[in-house]
Amino acid sequence: MELKTSVSLAGVELKNPVMVASGTFGSGEEYSEFVDLNQLGAVVTKGVANVPWPGNPTPRIAETHGGMLNAIGLQNPGMEVFIKRDLPFLQKFDTKVIVNVCGKTTEDYLEVVERLSDEPVDMLEINISCPNVKEGGIAFGQDPKAVEAITKAVKAKAKQPVIMKLSPNVTDITVMAKAAEAGGADVLSLINTLTGMKIDIERQCFAIANKTGGMSGPAVKPVALRMVYQAANAVQIPIIGMGGIANADDAMEFILAGATAVSIGTANFYNPYATVETVKGIEDYMRRHHCSDINDLIGIVK
Repeated sequence: MELKTSVSLAGVELKNPVMVASGTFGSGEEYSEFVDLNQLGAVVTKGVANVPWPGNPTPRIAETHGGMLNAIGLQNPGMEVFIKRDLPFLQKFDTKVIVNVCGKTTEDYLEVVERLSDEPVDMLEINISCPNVKEGGIAFGQDPKAVEAITKAVKAKAKQPVIMKLSPNVTDITVMAKAAEAGGADVLSLINTLTGMKIDIERQCFAIANKTGGMSGPAVKPVALRMVYQAANAVQIPIIGMGGIANADDAMEFILAGATAVSIGTANFYNPYATVETVKGIEDYMRRHHCSDINDLIGIVK
């Protein structure tokens, strides 16, 4: 049986629905000795800002039961270094390139979006879990009016399709999903990390210098799956599902719940082959269930 694993995100066709979650794969180079990037549907880069960001003080990673906490603080060398160093590397491969964009003000985001407009980038993923410094530090993604406003602003400047990455640290994910859709988002990705904390009881201090961090890994999967299902049934645009996906079984749960594509994040840290194994596992699942087109399985569990 010939399998069709390709999926479309706002007119951008991925050869399969498997990509990497921003911040867990660098910009692909360090993983390329383990993973043939040509086998992935897309590579999503680490967050790119208009200027270099130093990130948070250390320690900024801590293991937890079933996952990890991170407070890296979106450390990155800035858009000019990214364009000069990382994009040329990614162009060597037959995979889609999605750039994750971060900022502290709307103007920060727009500067990156405009700078990337004529670069070889297939899509932009806008990380709205960043703190909005002009509004007292609340994340853009925790206020539906801010979600709609920044989505509109980015869409007005972007030449590539826009993915809005939603924060799970909200009361109702469907409100945020609808706000992003109303602002003109082409695709949604969710979830970003859940806010968590760990205390070192022997040293009697916070395990992470930032006190709180973003929790990811297997423990967040049921929450992520629920939110993807809710969002997929609240909007008409495609969803990229992520949060605790480590293998094809996990990926298929998200696809059956309504995700058109999936991102693998934390699993890359302990199994650098997780992405390519998931691609093969999805194909095995399709054969086992006599399904020739992955699109026939998207969102069939209601």
